[in-house]
Amino acid sequence: MKVLVTGHNGYIGTVLTPMLLAQGHEVTGLDSNLFTECTFGEEPAYEITEIRKDIRDVQPEDVAGFDAIMHLAGLSNDPLGNLNPELTYEINFRASVRLAEMAKQVGVPRFIFSSSCSNYGAAGDDFLDESSPFNPVTPYGKSKVMVEQAVSKMADDDFSPTFLRNATAFGVSPRLRFDLVLNNLMAWAYTTGRVYLKSDGSPWRPIVHIEDISRAFIAAMNAPRELIHNRAFNVCRTQDNYRIRELAEIVAETVPGSRIDYAPDAGPDKRNYRVNCDLILETLPGFEPRWDARKGAQELYEAYQRVGLGVDDYEGPRYRRLAHLQKLMQEGRVDDELRWTS
Repeated sequence: MKVLVTGHNGYIGTVLTPMLLAQGHEVTGLDSNLFTECTFGEEPAYEITEIRKDIRDVQPEDVAGFDAIMHLAGLSNDPLGNLNPELTYEINFRASVRLAEMAKQVGVPRFIFSSSCSNYGAAGDDFLDESSPFNPVTPYGKSKVMVEQAVSKMADDDFSPTFLRNATAFGVSPRLRFDLVLNNLMAWAYTTGRVYLKSDGSPWRPIVHIEDISRAFIAAMNAPRELIHNRAFNVCRTQDNYRIRELAEIVAETVPGSRIDYAPDAGPDKRNYRVNCDLILETLPGFEPRWDARKGAQELYEAYQRVGLGVDDYEGPRYRRLAHLQKLMQEGRVDDELRWTS
């Protein structure tokens, strides 16, 4: 298939793109390239056609001729969303809906949206499936809900949207993020010997490796239309729901000599949700996840050893998305609308 991947140079995109190429798909990437200076380890080794463009500036000719669009681009987490909630809605919501409208207008048959289990937000301890009510607590989560609600109304005989509600991601990537729970806990443990918890560790969080997220995108694209048309899927495995303190224990067991330590003001996190992911496994036989927390912790530990990760790396502007954007703005390279100035 001929596939357009938005956000192809981001945390998930740099893993998904080579997996698509390995299956023989023709891939074009679209990215504003805000984070290309945040490379962890080696640069991505593949070459594809690239469109350097802000998602807000995409035109119909940019999306014409594709068999599928995999839409990953956007402000990628809660801290970024809180930086400027209105900007989050402009990029994550309005630009995403406009992209879907253009895709439908020019005849792209499949639109696969990278949504989030953050849609469920403050949900308690009960298992949630795809029919459970939304309760997002951040601009990021709210923007994902709004896109799903708007784009689902566009579905018809010629346009099939699919919504992949990814659990909290983890795993090694050329554009590694340290604002994700397992990646962050492992970084603290490796560099300081402390598995540092900023909450009381009680909240539930489903997690999924970025390779398995990529497998879900590919499985959805390859699936018969009737299986994925205008449907949402929680992306992980039901057994991969963990309390934060359970993840901390896995990290402490992985890093020799490390110990769990709680911040002085550690308390409950209102983001608490536990998801049932049976639907995607039952519906998409091509989706075969291969990672769990323990295997992922080991992968992260070995990667941090390989590059010699230091505290200043993951706490500084190189790998923290919010800090990196603030640095670009302070240097005048990016304006307060997150657009390049030159």
